[in-house]
Amino acid sequence: MKVLFDINHPAHFHFFKKPAEILISEGHQVIFTAREKECAVDLFEGSGFIPHVLSSASSGFFGLLTELFVHNYYLWRFVRCYKPDVMVAIGGTFIAHVGLFSRVPSLAFYDTEHAILQNAITYPFLNLLCVPECYQGWLPTNSERYRGYHELSYLAPNRFSPSREVAVRSGVDLTQKNFIVRVVSWQSNHDLNDCGWNEILLSALVDKLQLMGNVIISSERELPSPLASLKYKGLVGDLHHVLAYCDLFVGESATMASECAVLGIPALYVANVGRGYIDDQQKYGLAQFIDRLNYETISSAIDAFLSIDRQEILRRRMKLLGESVDVADYAVKKITGLMKSG
Repeated sequence: MKVLFDINHPAHFHFFKKPAEILISEGHQVIFTAREKECAVDLFEGSGFIPHVLSSASSGFFGLLTELFVHNYYLWRFVRCYKPDVMVAIGGTFIAHVGLFSRVPSLAFYDTEHAILQNAITYPFLNLLCVPECYQGWLPTNSERYRGYHELSYLAPNRFSPSREVAVRSGVDLTQKNFIVRVVSWQSNHDLNDCGWNEILLSALVDKLQLMGNVIISSERELPSPLASLKYKGLVGDLHHVLAYCDLFVGESATMASECAVLGIPALYVANVGRGYIDDQQKYGLAQFIDRLNYETISSAIDAFLSIDRQEILRRRMKLLGESVDVADYAVKKITGLMKSG
């Protein structure tokens, strides 16, 4: 059977890479379509998969609306030619609409509750929606929950082994503590009317962390010139190795905060809007959501996390992993199940 994965963000490729490999090993055909967003297409290099790029990321309400029609049109043309048995995506707006008109079953995985407009124009048209058990938003009847997080599809111990050599080559300094800071562009469809840190806050937090160790900044936007030298310079596909050898994450990306949490790296997600999965990881003591974008609050949280013994952090991680499913296997079962029912 033929499976089409539609990739719209770098994290989507990470999520589906392992399920795609499993499906191929079971004799299925796999193809990827993609949206040019940050480094999403770059991640395919060396993976053995070739993406068919259908559109480029736009910003603002009207830009995103235009892209919706463009991507839908080219995806519809592609589906007519390739004739997949099922389409799969994160979020799933494009596959939901195209699946409706092409009569190809659509399956989406999602974990972002506050993407209200996107979810409203997507969820009713999907054949199946799968969300983490901790998802806090509205769900349609064609949905089900699972115990886990997207990031466990590719960062669970049986799916990922961090390399010390790669981490060091990519900027980690093993002679001191390492900190990863993440700032985002706030241009995604679920970021409409939202904004992040200002340069004063970013600089102050980096100054604090530099007093304690090595700082690496992963950024979607241009950094102030005094911080430019700290920007992550490694390969796009090597960043998870860096995360695994850091001591703390502080940033605006909920996805990267969750990646760190499941790797056993304490994570501070600092933004205006939270996520159900960050709240869930906070129960394990591996993540914390901070919605007060001021230095004093964040600085205090940094000190609190760094005071926790490393063995205690690892114990918390093992508890989280022990209470989660194999997300890659779960995704494969849902995909093959939908193909058989369709």
